[in-house]
Parts: sequence; C-alpha cells; structure tokens
Amino acid sequence: MTENGNHGGSSYEETDSLALFIGLKSKILTYTSATQNAASQVDMASTLALLFGVPIPKNNVGVLMPEVFGSLTDDQWLRALELNSWQLLRLLQAQLSGLSQQSFPCNDSSYEQSSEFTKCVGQVEQKFCHFFSKATVLHSSWKSKKGQTIRSINGDDFRNAVKAYDEFLRIASEWLSRRATDKPLNLLTSGVAAMFGSSMIMLRLLFLLCKQVFFAEKQYLPNVNKYTYNWDLDELFVLGAILIVVLGMGSSSMVEEEQYIWHFMTSTLYLIFLRRTIQSVPAGPAPFILNVFNGKNCSNYSRASSVILVLICGRILRGWHQGGVNWTHLPDISKWLEQAGSHSIKSIQIASILAIISLWSFLLYSLRSKRGFILVVQAMFLISGLLVLLHTMEYQDHMFAASGYNNTSIAQIVYASLGVTVIVTAVASPWVMYYSISKTRSNGKPCLMNYFSIANGIGSPLIELIYSSYLTGLAYTASWCLLQLLLQQPINALPILLIFLQTLSSLVYFSTGGIQHKLWVEVAALYFLGMAGHFGLGNSNTLATIDVAGAFIGLSSHSTLFAGILMFMITFASPLLLLLSMVMHTSMKDMRNLSVSQDADMGHLLLSTIAFPSLVPLSLNSILLTTFTVVLLLMRNHLFVWSVFSPKYLYVCATTASVYAGVTAVAATGIYKCLVFALLMRNSNGSIRNPR
Repeated sequence: MTENGNHGGSSYEETDSLALFIGLKSKILTYTSATQNAASQVDMASTLALLFGVPIPKNNVGVLMPEVFGSLTDDQWLRALELNSWQLLRLLQAQLSGLSQQSFPCNDSSYEQSSEFTKCVGQVEQKFCHFFSKATVLHSSWKSKKGQTIRSINGDDFRNAVKAYDEFLRIASEWLSRRATDKPLNLLTSGVAAMFGSSMIMLRLLFLLCKQVFFAEKQYLPNVNKYTYNWDLDELFVLGAILIVVLGMGSSSMVEEEQYIWHFMTSTLYLIFLRRTIQSVPAGPAPFILNVFNGKNCSNYSRASSVILVLICGRILRGWHQGGVNWTHLPDISKWLEQAGSHSIKSIQIASILAIISLWSFLLYSLRSKRGFILVVQAMFLISGLLVLLHTMEYQDHMFAASGYNNTSIAQIVYASLGVTVIVTAVASPWVMYYSISKTRSNGKPCLMNYFSIANGIGSPLIELIYSSYLTGLAYTASWCLLQLLLQQPINALPILLIFLQTLSSLVYFSTGGIQHKLWVEVAALYFLGMAGHFGLGNSNTLATIDVAGAFIGLSSHSTLFAGILMFMITFASPLLLLLSMVMHTSMKDMRNLSVSQDADMGHLLLSTIAFPSLVPLSLNSILLTTFTVVLLLMRNHLFVWSVFSPKYLYVCATTASVYAGVTAVAATGIYKCLVFALLMRNSNGSIRNPR
C-alpha cells in the first residue's frame, strides 16, 4: 500500500512485499541469498496450499517457491512438483481443446508409453505435451529405481526430473498468465462497432433536431437568410471541449487529473457567456441604479450577475478538494476546515440546510396560483428539511459508531418524506395547475407565470404545462439536494449548496430575455456543470474516493442492493442534480415558436420539452463511452491498466447509468405531463392557439 493508504497501482510500495517463512530447514541462508530470492505474488497461493496440505486453488497459475521446500525429501519434492504440474495441466486443458485428457496416462505403469502423447492436436498443444511428458517420464524413471543407494548414485535422474518439471511449470504459468488478459477480438470488435453505431445514431438524431429547430426559428425572423448557419463562439468551444476531453482520455496522467479539464472547460464556457452578455449591454454612461431596479436594462444585468455567481461558486468548488492523485497532499478548503474543528463544519452544514430550505420556500412563494396545493407541497418539504437538520445536529458526529434506532428511523422517514413529496408533486401538479390557472385566468388574478407567459408570447394552454414543469423540476432539484445533505460527508454540505446555486443561476441566465443561445449549447453547459461538480465534491477516477460510510445511513441491516444504490447516488450526486434540473429548464424556456404555430400538436410539444434534454446528454455520454472503450482496449497491456484505465472505465460505465437514469426521469416526466394536458384539452374541446 502507498503511504496515504491507497493500493492497486504499480508503485514500488504496492508491488514489492516481504514474505518471511520460518520452517524446518536446518541450513541457514546467508543475507545475500535470502534477499535476492524473488517470486511472483501468484506463487504464494500454490506454495501455501502445499505447505498446509490442502489442494491448490482451482484457478491459480502460480509455481512453487523451491526455497521454501528445502526440508522435504527428494520423493516429497517431486510429488509436490507433480501436483503443481497437474494443477496447471487442468487449466491448460480448459483453455486448449487439443489437450485431451486421454493424451496423458493416469498411472505410473503407463508413463513409458510416450507414443500416447502424440494424440495432442495443435502446435501449442504439442509443445505442452512434450514438456509434460518429458517430466513425467523422468519422474517415472527415477521412481523405478527402488533402492536408495541406486538413487543416490544416479542423482542426475532426480535433477533432470526437477529441471523438466520446472521448465513445464514456467512456460505453462507464463502462457496462462498472458491468456488471462487475452480477450476474443471478434467479440470486442463487434461490441465497439455497435457502440460506435449507436453514437452515430445519437449524433444524427441531434443534428436533424438542430436542423429542424433552425429552420423553424428562421421562419419568424424576417430579412434573414434561411439557409445560412452561423457558428457562434460558444458552440465552437463546446465542440472543442468535447474533443479535448476525448483526446485527454489517452493519457494516464490526464485521466488521473481529469478534474482540471472539467473545471477549466466549464469556467471558460461561462466566461464566453459573460462576454456575450457584456457585449449586449448598450453603450453609454452607466444607468442610474433606480432605472435598473425599475426594469430598464434589468435583463442584461441579471444575466451578467447570474454568470458571475456561477463562476464564483465554481472557483470555490475548484479549491474545496484537491482531487486526483498527484496533488492530494496539498492544502485545500476542506483540509483547512477539518483543522478548524468539527464545530465549524457542523455550522456550515446547518447553514447550508437552512439556505436550501429558504431558497425552496422563496421560489415556491413566487408561484401565486393554487396556494393550497403549494402550501401542502411546501409543508411536506419543510418536514423533510427539519428532519435532515435534526439528523445533522443530533447524530452526524456519530455516523461511524453503531447506528441507533432513532438515527436509522429519522433517515428512513426522510427517504419516505422526500419520495412522497416528489411523487405527489409530479403526479398531481398537471391536474391541479390546469384547473387552478384556468380559474385564475378567468378571475383576472395575476400570477408570476401569467407575467412570464405574456413576456414570452405564450398563451393557453402552454402556460399550464410550463407551470407544472416548473413546480416539478423545483421539487426534483431541491429534494435531491436535501437527500445529499443527509448522505454526503459533512464537509460536502456547502459544495452541495454551491452546485444548487450554480444550477438556479444557470436556469435564470438561460431563461431571461436578450441573448438566445442554441438549446443544445445550454444543455451541454448544464452537463459540464454536473461533471465539474462531480469532481468538486471530492470524487476522482480512483476507487479510493468512493464514500462507503454514507451508503449505510438509514439501513437497519446490511443490504447489498440498497447500500449500492445509496453509494451510487452519493457518487453521482452532481451529474444527477443537473440532469433533474432539465425539467425546470424546459419550463423556463421561450416557447414562442411553438405557441404561434397553427399546426402545433403533441409531437411538437414533446420535441420542445424532451428531445434536447434527452439527446444532448445521451450523445455526449455515448461519445465519451465509445472513446474510452477504444482507449482501454489499446491500453490493455499498459503498466497502469489496473490502477488508472480500468477504474476510469468503471466510472465511465457508472456515469452512463446515471445519465440514463436522469434522462429517463426527465423524459418520463415530460411525456406524462404532455399526455395529461392532451387528455384535459380533448375533454374540454380545447386546442393550442395563438396568444391574443
């Protein structure tokens, strides 16, 4: 193991170990001979098995260490070599069909019948047959000499038999060791081709979707060439960032320090957003502060403030943990807080919980319609938040001690409460919002979403869909943050709040009027934020950074399934949060192009609310998964294949699962809401119409 407790790499501390055997041998080895003896680690299993008189493990490919068996007689030593040879021979027969069991004699009397060894088929098989038959024949010849005097005179027979066994064991062990890493190239090629094909299909669908949206937008912009596509700087940068990430996967050092790539790409992309926002501010003297608050130039300044807040939070996340492998010993914010004591960490954790509850309450308060339903949802969420706060104040310091009944019960109640809150909000909000907004509109009462719909040119019944999606997305993101505050390490409480602030700020930036980014760029920016936040929480591409302790919070007994699910949720908290925010993102987007279309139908609605939030993350993940699969195959003989590339591939596969989970939640929510509103509109004989 390394000095910091890690293992699984190729450093000297991890690959060089001391083995001390104290036995019956009377001859004392000199210091030089004792320190120069070396063996492979796989040799330990076979050696210890025969020393203890038990069978060699079934799939062990090790060879006996001769220095350990110095106290055995010649007969016993040859018997040990014979057992070791039969062990490897069985493994060879399982790998090589040409090595039939009938090719080898089973009793001593037939050892001289060497003609039977010609039954081996194949060049490799005949090679192993030759060495094994040579060893068995010499062993049989030595055993045929019954008298000890004759054996001592003919010592060459014993040495030749030992040499023949050693030769067979050496070539068999080396071949089996190489065989363990050999994979069927035909199957691997087929798998990579299938992954490449799926990536091309995803990219093709995304291209067709962008093309359709491009022509749809051009129809409502006069005096613009409808067939000319101008690439913006943010679009080119997103494509370049993906290329850089793909190229960096081929370097072991870049894989170890991948967090720098995502932090740099994310901050640079939002700096590009800030540059475009500043360029859109009208030239002239700075506006009077009252004019800004009264609404003049408020949009530009709110967008700029949102981007600046994202950059500030990202910089704090960047310095919170020194991730990766090479610089984990350097100081960071988390180490400084740990030195300050647990009281400081708990204070920050409590402040983070209260901040998320306050933000949730404020955003709910801004929804003026159907206050009864909103109050019910807010009360359920508040109960969950208070329980998380209680768990933090009473039991957080004892999370490594034996979990008590109260500790486990509170965590289980939080799971149930958050689950019920999310399900009730997602299922009931389309029905409640439809009737409540219709009543509010008929009574002439103003609400926030009415103003939003008028500003974006959106009319009934899209406002009901937007309102419901906004409330559901808010429930998803806030509940997920509360769940992470319960499961994550106490030191990660503030990073969870920062990621939540980044999410809300990005949604405000993308939803306010002014500069319009391509929708796929906005979704890609949220994806980048999720990956940067993943490393900001202290994760890396090594398995040592996985938080195992948090996976047992709320479990009264050991359950591999539930512990694995909680561990997955803790590890990919940030990517899943940004994917869940896609529901809220679609509700805050400008749907003017859809609402003014006379031919708008359910297909157009699903295309606008589901297609981009689903296709962009799937396409990005498909590119990264396919690329690293090829890299792993090319690096299968690399020195760091087990310490760097294999753990990274496990993370890539788990990231794929998180992307599919998040996209499934977003798509299922969008489809359900669209179907509910289609049913309600058909029952009321309504249709999507132009705003008046």
